[in-house]
Amino acid sequence: MKLSTKKICVLAMFAAISFIVANTLYISIFPAAPFLKYEPKDVIITIGGFLLGPMASFIISLVVSLVEMITVSDTGPVGCLMNLLSTCSFACTAALIYKRRHSLKGAVLGLLAGSVTMIAVMLLWNWLITPLYMGASRETVEQMLLPAFLPFNALKAGLNSALVLCLY
Repeated sequence: MKLSTKKICVLAMFAAISFIVANTLYISIFPAAPFLKYEPKDVIITIGGFLLGPMASFIISLVVSLVEMITVSDTGPVGCLMNLLSTCSFACTAALIYKRRHSLKGAVLGLLAGSVTMIAVMLLWNWLITPLYMGASRETVEQMLLPAFLPFNALKAGLNSALVLCLY
């Protein structure tokens, strides 16, 4: 990906908008897991990827995750990693497919694939990392996978996909 001054500025604007959206529009969905908050920053990052390609989604995700980690996050590097994995698995997958099939059908297929990828990736990473983050046993986290993590990530992916289709 060649980074001209114009492209760097566009990436920076998408990152700034994503950061603002993430820190002003968020909802805690599951009381049993208050750290699972929905914020629509992935919508902005995915649209950036649709316009500029999957590498743009990665760059925007990385910048936003790092800025959140050093400014507003109380989860530190673990939260940064989880944000990056979640957003990239959704937005980069969707943008990659959309880049190859530049049509409404390609966008829908990309968003579906991104949703499935994000859900699978986050179930795995929540199983691996959440015990360290929460200080809970692996068994406790395993009991949260289906009733909390799976529906949260499915809802997040569905909302993000619907919003991307409406806005893009």
